[in-house]
Amino acid sequence: MNQKETQRLVAKAEKLCEHRGARLTPARREVFEILAAETGAIGAYDLLDKLKSAVPNAKPPTIYRALDFLQEQGFVHKISSSNSYVLCSHFDHQHPVQMLICEVCGSVQEIQSDGVYDALRKQAEEQGFKVASQTIEAHGLCQQCDI
Repeated sequence: MNQKETQRLVAKAEKLCEHRGARLTPARREVFEILAAETGAIGAYDLLDKLKSAVPNAKPPTIYRALDFLQEQGFVHKISSSNSYVLCSHFDHQHPVQMLICEVCGSVQEIQSDGVYDALRKQAEEQGFKVASQTIEAHGLCQQCDI
């Protein structure tokens, strides 16, 4: 993602935080910018290494607190299978999370299929289960790697 697009997303996130009464601190903002620059998911300790160039005294709790905040605000998604994080492609509204993860290059594409969500919710309801949140990770090959 180019610098102009990153700054647009940061401004959008700041506006949402202001509207919600939340605070995008300098460390949180820096983590957001690092995630925006990534093409795939990144682990917390790799994020910490990158954060240290801007915040030299950053420690693991710094990164985890920032990630917790960014997740709570809906700005990032955690990829459970790899314990990594990716910036949400449309964080201005709540939505079920569905991600396509390339096993070769690590790229992550977020998709939104209401049909998938509705089918899962319907099946859950038939079992007497109420879905509180949904994250689906599909692993495979992206278009560039499937040659």
